[in-house]
Amino acid sequence: MSRPPTFTPPPGVRARRLGTARGEFAVLEADAVTVRVRGTVLLLPGFTGSKEDFIALQPLLAAAGYRTVAVDGRGQHESPGPRDDEAPYAQAELARDVIAQAHAVGEPVHLLGHSLGGHIARAAVLLDASPFVSLTLMASGPARISDPQQQRVKLLHEALAVLDMAQVWEAIQAVEPPADDPGDIDEGLLDGEDLRRRWLGNSPAQLLATGRQLCMEPDRVDELAAVGLPVHVLSGERDDTWPVPLLDDMAVRLGAHRTVVPRAEHSPNTDQPERTARALTAFWQLLA
Repeated sequence: MSRPPTFTPPPGVRARRLGTARGEFAVLEADAVTVRVRGTVLLLPGFTGSKEDFIALQPLLAAAGYRTVAVDGRGQHESPGPRDDEAPYAQAELARDVIAQAHAVGEPVHLLGHSLGGHIARAAVLLDASPFVSLTLMASGPARISDPQQQRVKLLHEALAVLDMAQVWEAIQAVEPPADDPGDIDEGLLDGEDLRRRWLGNSPAQLLATGRQLCMEPDRVDELAAVGLPVHVLSGERDDTWPVPLLDDMAVRLGAHRTVVPRAEHSPNTDQPERTARALTAFWQLLA
């Protein structure tokens, strides 16, 4: 069901470098197109993803009055990062990057993390919630990913141990399921030159470190609930990475706003961008 992202920014969405206290990050930015600007949103992509995963959402959110900044994390696509050293990709380091990004775009911001990005966003909030107005966890669960997805990550790790990034890409293409297969953490890895370029831009160390995080993430829901920040748990109606009932339970534990987007799977942002944008703006407007 999920559609591969387009890599051509639509009118009103511009690519630039975001300078922060922790270095530069590649971003796609869209200004609100309404007279009244309702807020700024920082968008974090998932494992093997990139800022382009939010291209379909950004014009819709701009039309609703929100400035958006979608970011490639450290070592992800067009943001630089070491290729052989995993230490800079420890979750706490990535969380500090997010806090620096929030300061650079102009706090306070609505923070949204998709999948792995949700875990990094949660870690940032637990480290310092002060730059953030709200947190949206999009298709991002309470702890580690499902057993089948852990096996996919394990296979990726084994491949990266013996092959270079170009060879791993070719191996993925040989076994990747059809585009209408249920959503996975790496569902965006479908054939295409732009997707290949994105894959080759990723740091192998980043993939190894963040893949391990996905397989080992502890349940930090109670910690997040104690912060008191408004939280939105949003998902598709089907998700093989974190089962939807698990996301339902997490929302209850958090006292969170809950949205299930019809006809969407692990990537509501690309499966159903219009419905996802409406759900996001409805939540943010509750906080106004």
